[in-house]
Amino acid sequence: MGARPVTVRMARWSAEHPWRAIALWAVFVAVCFVGGNAVGLNEATNNDQAIGEAGRAGVIVDSGAFDDPAVENVLITARDGSLDLVAAKTAADDAAARLRTVPGVAGVGQPVTARDASAVLLPITMSGDPGTASDRVQPLRDATATVQGAHPGLRVEQVGGPSINQALDDTLGKDFKRAELLSLPVTLAILIIAFGALIAASVPVLLALSSVAAAMGLSTLASHLVPATDTTAPVILLIGMAVGVDYSLFYIRREREERAKGRSGLDAVEIAAETSGHAVVVSGFAVIISMAGLLLAGDVVFSSLAVGSILVVAVAVTGSLTVLPALLARLGRWVDRPRVPLLWRLTAPRADRNGAPRAPRLWPAVLRPALRAPVATLVISVGLLLALAAPALGMKLKFPGMEDLPRTTPAMQAYDRLTAAFPSTGTNHVVAVRAPAEQADRVHAALAGLAGRAAGDPLFAPAEADGPKIEVSADRRVSVLDVATPYASRDDRSVQSLEKLRDDLVPAELRGIPGIEYAVGGSVADSEDYAQHIKSKLPLVIGFVLVLTFLVMVFTFRSVVVAASSILLNLLSAGAAYGLVVLVFQGEWAEGLLGFTSMGAIVSWLPLFLFVVLFGLSMDYHVFVVSRIREGVLAGMSTRDAVSYGITSSAGVVTSAAIVMVGVFSIFATLSTIDMKQLGIGLAAAILLDATIIRAVVLPALMTMLGDANWWAPRFLRPRPKPAPADADPPAAAPELVAVP
Repeated sequence: MGARPVTVRMARWSAEHPWRAIALWAVFVAVCFVGGNAVGLNEATNNDQAIGEAGRAGVIVDSGAFDDPAVENVLITARDGSLDLVAAKTAADDAAARLRTVPGVAGVGQPVTARDASAVLLPITMSGDPGTASDRVQPLRDATATVQGAHPGLRVEQVGGPSINQALDDTLGKDFKRAELLSLPVTLAILIIAFGALIAASVPVLLALSSVAAAMGLSTLASHLVPATDTTAPVILLIGMAVGVDYSLFYIRREREERAKGRSGLDAVEIAAETSGHAVVVSGFAVIISMAGLLLAGDVVFSSLAVGSILVVAVAVTGSLTVLPALLARLGRWVDRPRVPLLWRLTAPRADRNGAPRAPRLWPAVLRPALRAPVATLVISVGLLLALAAPALGMKLKFPGMEDLPRTTPAMQAYDRLTAAFPSTGTNHVVAVRAPAEQADRVHAALAGLAGRAAGDPLFAPAEADGPKIEVSADRRVSVLDVATPYASRDDRSVQSLEKLRDDLVPAELRGIPGIEYAVGGSVADSEDYAQHIKSKLPLVIGFVLVLTFLVMVFTFRSVVVAASSILLNLLSAGAAYGLVVLVFQGEWAEGLLGFTSMGAIVSWLPLFLFVVLFGLSMDYHVFVVSRIREGVLAGMSTRDAVSYGITSSAGVVTSAAIVMVGVFSIFATLSTIDMKQLGIGLAAAILLDATIIRAVVLPALMTMLGDANWWAPRFLRPRPKPAPADADPPAAAPELVAVP
């Protein structure tokens, strides 16, 4: 026992003490989950998330400790034709009178008429914490609806940050709830098709859910070291379900295969632990390395995602090596019950009279071109993938703006009418200034001059009648000016206006004031600075992931060639995924098909996140397939035969795992927001390409072409043969028991 791999020793103990292993796992999950909830979540602040000059502007604004209450508006426009200003002002007075009596309203301003007389705007200031305003805005919306009923000839609607947030929370909340409700039955249905038995299909889902629950609690504890963001929990769920199901799938399929050969339950579990369990450890380590690369981005959002992903993968690997063998040992042949008759006949592992698995029919036919003409197959398939990757060279990065949010809600439709009538309420640049208090008057004069110069420039919105709005902190050290542009945040002209402010207008007005510190922020600045941040960090993250993954693969397979080819194949897969996302989302041809409006760019954070997730998950398949090929080589097969054996014997489980991931990720493509659509399509397409073209065409063609060169390594890396005991005969070869060195 002492000489057996640790995966086998862990599995054997769990299989011999199933109830202890199951109880310990349940206690572990409960302690993690309850402990995390008891400690509470430490969320990232604006200072934690500051990136570039836009981040510095946000820090300066926060240091001013401004009383920044939530503001709503009642917008009055004509249903058709020109607006009757008398009727509009009457409706505004009615709205003001009603809203003053609504709890939560701190004040109602004077009605403002648009420059083109197309609208009347009534500003409303809410009391209480601005962060919870969207939870308290419904009474105001009810009052506005009453005003609308009293003035049917006009369009009276409420629009503002709180009402838009409430509407989006409702829309997105329903989206995510639908995604969560769909992902579980979709995963279970695919696993039932893969296994043909309900219990076998349920075990991976239970392990994945328990891993997610434990990781959620651990990530809450970890948030006191690395602050968490609101994206951490969804990513833990996404990654946890993917790897949890995959690892269980690999393990259970191998255990069933060994039982089909006539092995006892304990022997089957041990062989699964020695082969698939070893592959799970290596692939899990590869995923952890990929996710750790996010820590180099210098971004609290990516850091929190990295910590959450690393924790859920580590927990899923631990569960696969401990509680999963216990469940399989305890269930025995009951794991294949109750059977779904037709599916069971199609999916159940069967052996021939000699105990060898029956050869499948489909995959040998798929592999035939790669095995018979590897060079031609490799050139054609790689050429097609490079052609698919080519559009990635023209990738543009931007944050989604207000114009990219779904227009299905009345609040967003009202926002469009608001910004059309009052351009200064749309896209704004924030000029934040910090200077000694005695310079406050000079700063105020400079900002007023800046606003005047901007108002005369077509890149900026015309000045409002009441002049520029300059906020000054109570200690007179921080001043803030909003400079509006009439263009959408993703419009190139809004970027030009930002550059003109940063490079020309702001320095010209503020330079020379003693002790001054200034920065230009806002939504456009956030997008541009973050895109630049991603472009600067992406090579560092990619280099880190590639180098460490290469070393892991070299150590695992004792082959420099296998390690290098795995890196190249994953890069090819990632490039093809990038190209496909650009092809779909930077153009307009797929808008009707997928239900989105193109923003002419890819969401800024997607390339970095997509790379590490894809690279990590792709290693699952690669390690599992190459491990099977290596088994064949160690059993004395030629490389060509080993490639055929490895891929045909693993094709079923790899395909099933890929279909699960594609099904879950595709659900995200049905969500309303453009970033979730891009993430869902990107991940689903990448996994599909990786599990089909890469693993079934490019990999076998490459390894067949290389032949014995696949296993080349420097002398110091080659495994040393273990001398046989002098008083014992050499053991009989058992290829299925040989672990990958």
